[in-house]
Amino acid sequence: MNIYVGNLSFSTTEDDLKNAFEAFGNVTSVSIIKDKFSGQSRGFGFIEMPNAAECKTAIAEMDGREIGGRNIKVNEARPKEDRKGGDRRSQRKDRRPPRRDDRY
Repeated sequence: MNIYVGNLSFSTTEDDLKNAFEAFGNVTSVSIIKDKFSGQSRGFGFIEMPNAAECKTAIAEMDGREIGGRNIKVNEARPKEDRKGGDRRSQRKDRRPPRRDDRY
């Protein structure tokens, strides 16, 4: 089961999160999301725990708890949604009328 952890301090490490959540059970993986250009934490991350009961207990106990000087927000992670974005040029081509080759 995947857990979302938000409102993280920029100084919080993956080891800090792992140590905090291991008190409730086995932690499979921890990842703090970082900015792709600067490498700085974006203030949230994800924790994966294999046992659903331990996961629900961790969510209930850790929500609002202080880590790194900030009260963290803990929820069950929602599935990633498909997003459109990025290459807007390809989207514009779909709206243009087809080119007529016989104009010239």
